[in-house]
Amino acid sequence: MLGWFRRLMPREDKFFDLFEAHSQKLVAAAEALRKLLDGGEGVERHGRDIIKLENDADAITRDVLMAVRKSFITPFDRGDIKDLIQSMDDAIDMMRKTVKTVTLFEQAEFDPLMRQMGDLIVEASRLTAKSLPLLANVTVNAAQLGALAEEVMRAEERADELHDLGLKDLFRKYGRNDPMAYMIGSELYAELEKVVDRLEDVANEISGIVIENV
Repeated sequence: MLGWFRRLMPREDKFFDLFEAHSQKLVAAAEALRKLLDGGEGVERHGRDIIKLENDADAITRDVLMAVRKSFITPFDRGDIKDLIQSMDDAIDMMRKTVKTVTLFEQAEFDPLMRQMGDLIVEASRLTAKSLPLLANVTVNAAQLGALAEEVMRAEERADELHDLGLKDLFRKYGRNDPMAYMIGSELYAELEKVVDRLEDVANEISGIVIENV
């Protein structure tokens, strides 16, 4: 009876606008992180950009959580909405944490494999942004959403491989002679991997919504 009643009521579709707005911040932060990994004089500027974008994304997350509390009818389960926006926010938060590590250890040069991981972060962020508008019609877009989620998972697997290769390379260069350089490099590799992991979490949340609503 409740399900029938909910289908008759108008939905609050502003959530999709908020998801899209957050995803734009996510993609912009990913692109700034990739530029930061080019090193040089732009590191500080791109770091500031990421911090601002993360603050903007936090504000959108708060708007989503407020809308969940105030809306009578939501496009899908309230818990799923909260989990989705929080997973997106966790991804951009992890980008900011990476900036914090770069700043703390005054890094201005980055390994080629780190830049490749940055490419994967941009790719996974763009796939996320492409997925979110499709949630407005889950049934029709289920197959496409599944395919996009698989692409994110492949990016995450490749990031894991690059992480391991990067650690091996760091150990060969610094493991015996410069433990501090090894420690800093391994921390950066770990954080870049975690960014991709958080983006995979978003893909998993989207896949869960598809399963529950198709």
